[in-house]
Amino acid sequence: MRLLFAGGTGIISSACAELAAARGHELFILTRGRSRKHPPPDGAVLLDADLGDEPGVPSGLLAGMQFDAVLDFLAFTQQDIERHLQLLRDKARQFVFISSASVYQKPPASYLIDETTPLENVYSDYARGKIACENHLLRLHRESGLPITIVRPSLTYGPSQIPLVVGSWSHPWTVIDRIKHGRPLIVPGDGTSLWVMTWNADFAKGLLGLLGNQAAIGEVFHITSDEVLTWDQIYRQTFEAVGASPVILHLPSEVIAAYWPHAHSSLLGDKVHSMVFDNRKIKSVVPDFDCEVTWAEGVRRAINWHHSHPQFQTVDHQLDALMEQMVLAHSRSLPS
Repeated sequence: MRLLFAGGTGIISSACAELAAARGHELFILTRGRSRKHPPPDGAVLLDADLGDEPGVPSGLLAGMQFDAVLDFLAFTQQDIERHLQLLRDKARQFVFISSASVYQKPPASYLIDETTPLENVYSDYARGKIACENHLLRLHRESGLPITIVRPSLTYGPSQIPLVVGSWSHPWTVIDRIKHGRPLIVPGDGTSLWVMTWNADFAKGLLGLLGNQAAIGEVFHITSDEVLTWDQIYRQTFEAVGASPVILHLPSEVIAAYWPHAHSSLLGDKVHSMVFDNRKIKSVVPDFDCEVTWAEGVRRAINWHHSHPQFQTVDHQLDALMEQMVLAHSRSLPS
């Protein structure tokens, strides 16, 4: 197949690009820059453009080009998706939008989530933007037959990411640095909320199976691991991967959010709730989809990647200091 990725150097898109190239697809990547963490695969054609700014797309860049599938990893608002469609909709036999499982109802009426779960998240602007994108695309599919497929990843990570619930996405080594220095990691609530962590190359197998697949047109799928862990288990396995004994501090999510504004959307609007995903729909359309990498294995791979790339062993000092403030405030609240 001939594929166009709008974005291709992020955690999710880079793994999908690697698999597409490995399977022999003709791959074009529309990108505004080069990633030091996720370089494009050999053989991919890079098209320099900034979809965030319409004049940033050179005139005639895609003239005369057609693709079996166009994948949009870069739209976060309805304005984004409208702008991207102006450029890409006539190029695609299938338009695949990468949404997010954060769109699902929070708090959920049931811990078990399938694609019919209502979309509602009052805590997260990010989730509401993705919902608006989905609604716009589904309306176009109904009204004009636009051949869309919507995909919702949950917390998907890869070698360059260690996505703990209280941690830094830009500086994931922060939590490992704390472990190595014997400082506690913070876990929301009592650590028993259920969660799912998905390795990016496993996600890619599900996504690639939807491309050129007529059964995927007009449909919505989430793609996640079937391994369900509590946050305490996720953290304890992280400590084990470092070779350290667990040092965990449980704090109410509202307290964490009072110190850390980011937690209003990422925690209160998402990860504080138990979320288990029913993957029967993606497996019915992509029968060979299977997640092979457990969290225990994936976090070991991510730590080893950082050992091999010491330039990315960076620390978010502001978040680290906030965590120390929370630890100190908690210790002062205890009876002497």
